Parts: sequence; structure tokens; C-alpha cells
Amino acid sequence: MNSALASANPALDPQVLQAVQDSFSRQQAMGLIRATMPLVEAGLVEIHLPHWEGVQQQHGFVHGGVVGMIADSAGGYAAMTCTPLGASVLSVEYKLNFLAPAKGESLLARGCVVRHGRSLIVTQAEVLAVEKGKQTLCALMQQTIMVMQGRAEKS
Repeated sequence: MNSALASANPALDPQVLQAVQDSFSRQQAMGLIRATMPLVEAGLVEIHLPHWEGVQQQHGFVHGGVVGMIADSAGGYAAMTCTPLGASVLSVEYKLNFLAPAKGESLLARGCVVRHGRSLIVTQAEVLAVEKGKQTLCALMQQTIMVMQGRAEKS
């Protein structure tokens, strides 16, 4: 992925880190599919998803809707690392290209900020299928996020 912000890797304010982690823990959809967020940096987030029966489609691959969920969340949380405390983020659009079946032991969604402004943030995410240590790019997403100033998330 090509992100000047993510590659510069500025230090993330500990309060922003905590806000991002708290938000992820409130997002019941991620808990429902057993996703975790082990990496949070300024402009960069990873979401990991184990491949289990509950997220499969009829061919045994991870369902495309679930692939979209983790890509959307990875991009959204990457965007949230660039917003002021007290603001929240909301996806307004994304485009997802499927490149290969989402199969293997797990999926890794890596979201990064491409450009951020006061009201809109553009992100990209790649979703990698991990099988026996090998990573295969299975989806690419580009997304626009709206910054909602002074609008806290539901508690």
C-alpha cells in the first residue's frame, strides 16, 4: 500500500490509541466474527480474523461480506487514529475488489490512511489470506470516511 502517513509512522497519542481500542471493543460485529485488532499505529491498523465455520460461504471460503467488514473496519480505525479526540468516524463509501478466494487459516486486513482532511479521510485496505505462513492478497479496498466532529460514539 502507498501511504505517506503510514510510512512516516508518527507517534500515536496514547489517548487516541485508547479511544481506538475502546471503540473496537464496543463494535459487537467484530466480536461476532472473532476479529481482533493487534496493531494500531498512526494511520495504520491491522485486523486479524481466524477462518472458522461461522464466517464461511457455501464453498468454504470466508464470505465476501465478512472480507468487506474487516477491510471497512481496518480503514475506518486507521482513519480514527488521525482524528481529534471527541470526534468519531463513519464510512460513506468503499469499493472492494476481490482478487483471490479468502481461504487459509486466517485473514489479515491492513488499513492505512492515504489522505486526511478535517471532514473527509481517504483510506486503503488490503486483505491477505494466510495459509501455512504464506500471505495471498485476496482483496483491495479504497474508502472514504467522514469525520464527525463532536459526535461521540454510542457507549
